[in-house]
Amino acid sequence: MTVRVRSLTLCNLLLPLIERKPPMPFSSILIANRGEIACRIIRTCRRLGIRTVAVYSEADADAQHARLADSAVSIGGSAPRDSYLRGEVIIAAALANGAQAIHPGYGFLSENADFADAVAAAGLTFIGPSGVSMRKMGSKAGAKDLMAAANVPVVPGYTGEDQSTACLQQEADRIGYPLMIKAAHGGGGKGMRIVRASSEFAGALQSCQREAANAFGRDRVLLERYLETPRHIEIQIFGDQLGQVIHLGERECSAQRRYQKVIEESPSPFLTTASRQAMGAAAIAAAKAIDYVNAGTVEFIVAPSGDFYFMEINTRLQVEHPVTEMVTGLDLVEWQLRVAAGQPLPTTDVTHRGHAIEVRLYAEDPDAGFLPGSGRIACLRLPAQGNGIRVDAGVVEGDQVSVFYDPMIAKLIVHAADRPQALARLADALAECRIEGPKSNIGFLEALIRHPAVVEGRIDTGYLDRHLDEVLRVTCSASKTQIAIAAIACILHDRDVVHATAQTGPEPDSPWSQADGWRSGGAGHRLLVLQEANQRHEIHVLSSDDQHRVTVDDFECEVCDARWLGSRLSLRVATQLQSQACVVTADQVQLHDGTRRHNFLRLPAFQFEGQLSGADSDRVRAPMPGRIVLLRVQQGDHVAEGDELMVMEAMKMELTLRAPRAGVIASLQAQTGDFVEADAVLIKLETDS
Repeated sequence: MTVRVRSLTLCNLLLPLIERKPPMPFSSILIANRGEIACRIIRTCRRLGIRTVAVYSEADADAQHARLADSAVSIGGSAPRDSYLRGEVIIAAALANGAQAIHPGYGFLSENADFADAVAAAGLTFIGPSGVSMRKMGSKAGAKDLMAAANVPVVPGYTGEDQSTACLQQEADRIGYPLMIKAAHGGGGKGMRIVRASSEFAGALQSCQREAANAFGRDRVLLERYLETPRHIEIQIFGDQLGQVIHLGERECSAQRRYQKVIEESPSPFLTTASRQAMGAAAIAAAKAIDYVNAGTVEFIVAPSGDFYFMEINTRLQVEHPVTEMVTGLDLVEWQLRVAAGQPLPTTDVTHRGHAIEVRLYAEDPDAGFLPGSGRIACLRLPAQGNGIRVDAGVVEGDQVSVFYDPMIAKLIVHAADRPQALARLADALAECRIEGPKSNIGFLEALIRHPAVVEGRIDTGYLDRHLDEVLRVTCSASKTQIAIAAIACILHDRDVVHATAQTGPEPDSPWSQADGWRSGGAGHRLLVLQEANQRHEIHVLSSDDQHRVTVDDFECEVCDARWLGSRLSLRVATQLQSQACVVTADQVQLHDGTRRHNFLRLPAFQFEGQLSGADSDRVRAPMPGRIVLLRVQQGDHVAEGDELMVMEAMKMELTLRAPRAGVIASLQAQTGDFVEADAVLIKLETDS
């Protein structure tokens, strides 16, 4: 597909800057962010010869962005409010280190008008829109009112100043249900809830306000009528200081889970030429109405009929901006720098080529409700850059995923001639990914991009939440053959470990040093227990030399010729030769058959069933490190199974902890405001007498 918009040509971008572009006036900038976006900005600055100053928190003292920058400055404690949200400290660091401008990245202070004004007041350049423009649309409520005045279609709702619970409840009842509560400031899926009945409104409102306050420092919300089965399509815009505004095409972000984008792509498989032109024109009109300068994104919600409505304007670079870069060949960060320096936007055309798709690799556990993970990345393998593959990462092997921030590990972006080829390339790229340490969503993404709704381009914003169990079943549905192969992989791994250890002992050639199940007078028998998600499998293996008879439940197969070929396991199963990518450790095994990956836990063969679940019905434990934000019970309260007990905040999201059974609250081990470690006992229950 080819789309032309008024913009910079790809050939202009590729010519030497000294021939076709004015020199870059900034010699040094400070990046007021962390992680992959800070690393991504550093790469462009390095190409342009711009010196970079990074800032880092206590938790990020050894982070990649601090290592990659030309210099780095400590700005405070690990929590965002103690570091990355301290605007005055960041400005002081910029001045002290000779920076001429500040790039805010996304999140944190990127959409804070007061910060933008303070940067300008300090004599520095804010690489983004002005505080004046930001105030007009930094509040979703204010932006919606402005768009309505400019005749841009908006969804019915409430954006008023009265934020009392009584007023909001009254307005919600007036608008009707289902209804969306949204934080008026910020984004990223934080502070958003769907309410389907009036009786649910008050509790959802309080949760939204707390989450918004924690993530953005403000708890104001707006209300909107919730559209069923819509699509989320956004337009990338750019404005310069001469009043020119252009757009660079759309990105579709309809594949979402709990309002968090999972797949982003361009062009949209849904839009027609006419609707694409109409949305682009509406985005430009919206930007011009508030004198917009620099990069921004106008987000629309699109009904199945094709009618579209304004959602919000993000006054910053989006996480998914590489999708636009891949189909246009442009560097949007370079555009930001040049526009911030006062240079005009180019006026020639750009051709959109092919199809690009982005997914985000997260440290999270899909089998545990996508619980965010943290800890050391013991192994990180990502596909090589080039040939239509791009990786934007903020960590390397050995780095820590911190509990204080978003658990993103990397963004994987692919480009191909058309959408089917892009999906195939993405599948191949995901197959090359390997993460050890915190659990990841790689297997979930592999299953998702092969789902018929995604392949056919018919997904809407609520599809994943409605069909999540269906997708997750695919990720944990190993065949009996796969389970047998995993068991053989464990046997080979254990044999190699024991053999390597025995080489340093007094009898390296002893049969007791082979770990092959040998015993005097016959073949050896091994019992292994593997668990995938919540499914436990007992595998019996009868081995003699290189011949193995494997039994999994009522399934039996013969395996032979098993050996390692690098990181792949080669073996014959029932005479069929197979080769699969395989990683085995003392406590887990991972297989990839070229289509799906399977992760198994290795469990003690004679562990009691009650121990396997990890359930402790008398204690409620913290699923991960975090802070207690709300207690809903007191000592002595009677609770039923599933009742809400407390709410904890971790990685900027709220988690509700519920009673595992009916009983009485015997004691509270944590109070509101406490920071607790993973697996800490928070509440003790006793039987209701």
